[in-house]
Amino acid sequence: MQKTILFVLIFLGLCSFSDEPRPREHKVFPKPEKTGNMLFYVQRTFNTNTLIYDLNVQPNGTVNEKEPIVIHWVNYATDQSTEGLNYIQRKYAYGLEAKLIDAEKQTYCFNFVSYKKKKLYLMKSPSDGKFRAFCEVNNRMISLDRVFIQIEGGSFWVPHVVYIEISGTDVAKNNETVVERIIPKQ
Repeated sequence: MQKTILFVLIFLGLCSFSDEPRPREHKVFPKPEKTGNMLFYVQRTFNTNTLIYDLNVQPNGTVNEKEPIVIHWVNYATDQSTEGLNYIQRKYAYGLEAKLIDAEKQTYCFNFVSYKKKKLYLMKSPSDGKFRAFCEVNNRMISLDRVFIQIEGGSFWVPHVVYIEISGTDVAKNNETVVERIIPKQ
């Protein structure tokens, strides 16, 4: 009986002894509507749930110096509800470390807690005066729109990140789309 069940599972592709990875389903990721204070968003291969990074403005109109960017999930995989990051997500994965570098212009340098190599900047755009997240991509300063993380295997604490794709617009060149794919060293 056990051999029959095992054969059926292998035949249906539900269980496999091959070292070859099974083909991944192609997911369609939603594009969040850019509303309010949204700066950029992050998506990854686990599911369609999306991290939204918003400008944190105080009632007097200035940026909150202690926490210039607030982060929340949009649960697209279920009911589109929103929720904040938990401690582990904030401290080890999707949270940010930010430092004020110009108080007069309210300019910040920040990076993801899980990837310190890529410096990002929160500052007013020279084109429209609105706060945006900027980073250097392909030797161009772009307004960051989206980060996509391709993860294949690994573990909870050490996922195998195949690549990180950063995309945005070059506000100095008619909002031309610019994309960079980073392949982290494993």
